[in-house]
Amino acid sequence: MADPTVRKRRLGSELRRLRESAGLKLDDVADRTSLPAAKVSRIETARIGVKADDLNALLDLYAVDDADKRDALHNLARHGGRRGWWQTYRDIISPAYADLISLEADAVSMRSYQSTLIPGLLQTAAYARATIDALSMTATSAEVNALVEVRMARQSVLSRREPLELWAVIHEAALRPQVKSAPKMMKEQLQWLLDKQDLPHVSIQILPLDAPPHVGMSGSFAVVGFPETADLDVAYLENLTSTLYVEDPAEVSRYGRAFERLRAAALPFDSSADLIERLKDTI
Repeated sequence: MADPTVRKRRLGSELRRLRESAGLKLDDVADRTSLPAAKVSRIETARIGVKADDLNALLDLYAVDDADKRDALHNLARHGGRRGWWQTYRDIISPAYADLISLEADAVSMRSYQSTLIPGLLQTAAYARATIDALSMTATSAEVNALVEVRMARQSVLSRREPLELWAVIHEAALRPQVKSAPKMMKEQLQWLLDKQDLPHVSIQILPLDAPPHVGMSGSFAVVGFPETADLDVAYLENLTSTLYVEDPAEVSRYGRAFERLRAAALPFDSSADLIERLKDTI
């Protein structure tokens, strides 16, 4: 069985949340609809999709009257099995990474905080190659090349007809690494940030080294927003070996509040651009 797409998981987790909010168990759903409890469970765990009539029966039972919310969930159900260009690279990217790309493709906004790296959507090919090679440790040269291709292809969300709205808060430490074998790499990367900041849908702020203790000290994260409703937004965190997706609305909201604190603590846009320019000139 193919791994469930992130769309199926978003739909399943939301249906489970709605059922639990209604105070219903799986057997209760089975008693009040024509859906067996086992089938509802498989839908909620993204093992199978859900037909439109069955979805309507569930939403009626859960008293979901909001038309926009119902349309959003039906949209997830219709496209639950759709897979994108990144499936060409399924031999070298993890399911979690494929999920991230899928999220970016569907999203209308992303709020990203990075403590040690330039966000992937704002990287040059040379910077991406250097960081992928350093972090993957065991990847072959051909695999690194393919992963760089994937990272560059991801950036198409910033140039599509309705581009992703990206707001990135980047810690100053991420702007300072130097690579002796490629001295121009970081200079070009910093100029790339300045160029991207000129786009109307890209906002970049720098959190300075001398900032007081802040919520970002717990690590990098991003909040991905969707055009349907806020309670379908997703936060994600990643480290060397794993990626964690946070889908519970209350927890996602907490990451949203954390980002607002980081945004407030970071330098204003003009001051951020000035700092990037000064660091670039020192290379």
